[in-house]
Amino acid sequence: MENKQKEKLIIYQAFPRIFTNTNDKCVPNGKFEENGSGKLRDINAKLLRSLSDMGVNTIWLTGIIEMATKTSFADGRIPADNPNVVKGEAGSPYAIKDYYDIAPAIATDVDKRMKEFEDMVKRVHRTGLKLIIDFVPNHTARVYHSDSAPVGIEDFGRADDITKFFSPNNNYYYLTNQQFAPSFDITSQGSQPYVEFPAKATGNDCYSAFCGETDWYETVKLNYGFDPGDWSTHFKPAPDTWLKMLHILRFWAAKGVDGFRCDMVFMVPREFWHWAIPQVKKDWPEVIFIGEIYDVNSYRDFIDYCHFDYLYDKVNLYDTLVGIERYNLSAAQLTSCWQCVDGIGDNMLNFLENHDEVRFASREFADNPAKVTPFLVVSSMISRGPFMIYYGQELGEMAHDNEGFAGDNNRSTIFDYWSYDTLRRWYDGGKCSEKKLTSHEKWLRRLYSKVLNLCNQEAAIREGEFFDLMYVNLRQQNFDPHRQFAFLRYTENQILLIAVNFDSEPRKVKINIPDLAFNMAGIPMGEIKAKDMLWGKEYCCVVDPMKPLELELGGYNAVILPLKNLTKENLKPNSAQE
Repeated sequence: MENKQKEKLIIYQAFPRIFTNTNDKCVPNGKFEENGSGKLRDINAKLLRSLSDMGVNTIWLTGIIEMATKTSFADGRIPADNPNVVKGEAGSPYAIKDYYDIAPAIATDVDKRMKEFEDMVKRVHRTGLKLIIDFVPNHTARVYHSDSAPVGIEDFGRADDITKFFSPNNNYYYLTNQQFAPSFDITSQGSQPYVEFPAKATGNDCYSAFCGETDWYETVKLNYGFDPGDWSTHFKPAPDTWLKMLHILRFWAAKGVDGFRCDMVFMVPREFWHWAIPQVKKDWPEVIFIGEIYDVNSYRDFIDYCHFDYLYDKVNLYDTLVGIERYNLSAAQLTSCWQCVDGIGDNMLNFLENHDEVRFASREFADNPAKVTPFLVVSSMISRGPFMIYYGQELGEMAHDNEGFAGDNNRSTIFDYWSYDTLRRWYDGGKCSEKKLTSHEKWLRRLYSKVLNLCNQEAAIREGEFFDLMYVNLRQQNFDPHRQFAFLRYTENQILLIAVNFDSEPRKVKINIPDLAFNMAGIPMGEIKAKDMLWGKEYCCVVDPMKPLELELGGYNAVILPLKNLTKENLKPNSAQE
């Protein structure tokens, strides 16, 4: 019997304030009092078990830490922020105004919001799941103030010398002797104009007081000891921002979180990560760090030098999958994706959706959730690395609502109070069942459940090796490398042939398997009777390096065929081979 190795991470990203919101009468740009919010207490044992049954083993909750918002809470004891520098009614979860506090909107009892978070962490762990939260290191809200920090922890910027653009121990960059004066009106909302003197640099590396609406104007850039004026670095002794951020990481690790999805990691000096991550892991060695990054050429450095466990593979695999569907890229381009990250592929986090990207089912990607099978199979099974889905993806959420701040942009809002019909019907007041789903939604959720569970049930996917079959099939007459892709995943005891079809039409394909694959994977030759692990169809075919293996691939579909599976013996030797 094979020893079970470390689980493949299957991550479910969700926004608590929207995930379990049951208000079916939300209005665009609606206030908290109108549209409501989901709560941490809604993330109950039944919901967590439902995710676990679907194959999820890690939940990433976005919007946990207190952000700037237009809403006041606790009868004004938690005041609203100036609305002129807040995006949407709810505010961006990446404009943090208190790194040591919980967003009041997701608390049932605002005064006990940290206790509600701690109780939720315990529920997550009792279900056998891990919990990831966001760590936002590059920027804060324009106005930062913590009323929850431990004794002795000063607010960012409190001790800054505001007469200097840069000082190694300043937390922010200052446009000295200049008021913040963006290209849009910051006096129109609320009763008070927003005044910032001197202006601080804006979060997207905009070292100017005159940012525009497309800038991250709701945030201010943090100073880690890099002087953008002359590109000099001042990392020894460790700058004050480093010390503050390490304390924040340790604070949340002590609360029991299992990992951090780190926002825009390439905008923070690599030396900080090299210094900070090992210090956290010394006391919490199992805590994982996932980096949001968009430069393939930096991947290896962020893994080897910066000590990240996993990185987004957005600009490599994800963008290629989008290109196959939208821009006439050939499926054979997927070969260059794994080659690009060869040796670090297991450190790549793959996905089809997250809060920054358009929904798979939206007009801007596939325009149909039923097309997902080949994309889902490839992105979840091409490596041992993590795979992530975004809440509602498994129900075919298309994100065609105009929620408010960003309008109908094929994404699910991160700035507004809102709810989605698909999720409301699945959540069903806490029942978390398929009862109110359409037949198509039931089919789709079961497809996700099948694929996500296979990722850890099958050793070849969970811990096996990868072998790309494209190089011997580029000129195969009955295999179209523009629309089909095929590969092997294998261990000593299990070999899976995985073939997908990105075409809308069904195809009868012939797939060559070379001698090299037979030798490396130990593929037994002969006639086999095997059942497709995805749909249960039985195949009887000959496995031979001199003869292509024949399969039927439905339109936008896939086959996962065991060529060897010693736990369910299915090999019948061909008499000609005996």
